Amino acid sequence: MKSKVYFTKIITPESLVNIYEALGIDLGGKVGIKVSTGETGSKGYLKASLIGPLVKKLHGTIIECNTAYGGTRNNAKEHLETAREHGFTSIADVDIMDAEGEIKIPVNKGKHLKYDLIGKNFDNYDSILNLAHGKGHIMGGFGANLKNQSIGIASRKGKAYIHSVGKTTSPRLCWLSKHQQIDFIESMAEAATAVADYLKEQGKPIAYITVANAISLLCDCASDQGDPVMSDIGIFASIDPVANDQAFIDAIWASNEPGAKELQKWIDDREGRAILPYAESLGLGSCQYELVEIA
Repeated sequence: MKSKVYFTKIITPESLVNIYEALGIDLGGKVGIKVSTGETGSKGYLKASLIGPLVKKLHGTIIECNTAYGGTRNNAKEHLETAREHGFTSIADVDIMDAEGEIKIPVNKGKHLKYDLIGKNFDNYDSILNLAHGKGHIMGGFGANLKNQSIGIASRKGKAYIHSVGKTTSPRLCWLSKHQQIDFIESMAEAATAVADYLKEQGKPIAYITVANAISLLCDCASDQGDPVMSDIGIFASIDPVANDQAFIDAIWASNEPGAKELQKWIDDREGRAILPYAESLGLGSCQYELVEIA
């Protein structure tokens, strides 16, 4: 059965609220909104002015975890300061979920990870909005909802565990890990599936939105992110993260812009698209979807 993916070409605070409402899902209770706060020096992270009305409508808390690499977000104090500088604390509370530890959740399906380590405070939320910025990524090829749910929700040590394909939880040693690129791509899918399964077991809903604007080759985690390589596409929303990421990828492949061709090569050089069928095989969602365009 095809999953529904809602789409609008309009990227405004109002259209973001509208596409959320089109999902027809009730994210009640204490809502955690997973957004990348963006590394200092990055340009493309979702701006507070864009997401603010939706965040406030949901009375949400912006949730993040510390990074495994050096920079201004690998400890809670500097991470919160970066979030403030980027305007996020002006629209909501910001929770660095692994500031006081992490929790181990099971990886029930897959062949690389034995478990997933996520920020301890993730348990404090009754529902989740995975609000991703669609762009390239230096290691994964592209980043959208699956990356935002795997590496994004993982604690600092959890990020190291995913990046090393289950070999170490050390942020220092993980970058020395030797493995096949496809194994890293599949590890991200396994971690994203673990988070979805964990929420499902507790009866907690999650929705997925990807804003495809300022589409650069590098991720918001890069201080030297660079400029966009193609035109803005729009906003995608679904309750199926695989379908939502697939729709984003299909839109890139449907473009004839020179920059889109560059991004396509960038993604395929890193085997990025392989995350989609593998995530589907794990039961996370479907690569088959029906695109429903809204105003």
